[in-house]
Amino acid sequence: MSYQLLEKTLGFEETLPVTEKWSACADFLQLLADYCLRYKPETIVECSSGTSSLVLAQCCRINGCGHVYSLENGEEYANSTRQQLEDFSLSAYADILYSPLKTWDLDREEYQWYELDRLPMRKIDLLVIDGPPGFLQKYSRYPALPLLSDRLSAGCTVFLDDAAREDEKEIVRRWLEAFPEFRAEYIENERGCSILKR
Repeated sequence: MSYQLLEKTLGFEETLPVTEKWSACADFLQLLADYCLRYKPETIVECSSGTSSLVLAQCCRINGCGHVYSLENGEEYANSTRQQLEDFSLSAYADILYSPLKTWDLDREEYQWYELDRLPMRKIDLLVIDGPPGFLQKYSRYPALPLLSDRLSAGCTVFLDDAAREDEKEIVRRWLEAFPEFRAEYIENERGCSILKR
């Protein structure tokens, strides 16, 4: 799977802005696109913004429904993604929410994770987790499910990127222990993807 094929599949007329170190891989983005076009989620929340924001917003445009809310802890990245959405005429389908990291206490441990003040109180149909960066702390993405579980719709699906990493494998194990109503499927792609469904 290539970004060029993804662009063609989704009808992008311009080249997607991709950075090798930070952008999600094309195969992960294709999984997201396939899911969105099939199930047409209304409320999409993603942890971290970037190329994925453009892909998800484009799916909403194609579907004629849905909206993306991206939690982004880097103000510069938030502004950059907003500009990219504008350049691609996708601003109506996505809000990039500048969400600085704050300290959360979970399971007697402290985590730096996004503040949620700007996230609308809507039931989430699709949750995409690709941040915060793993180098910040051990199990950096673990707080996503504990902190957002009460906002997930009954049929919500969760996509975790970089799932081939040991930290992410442990995160999924802990999630399934804490939320036994979920089942996880692992997709063997470039960086690994775990998909959780009730």
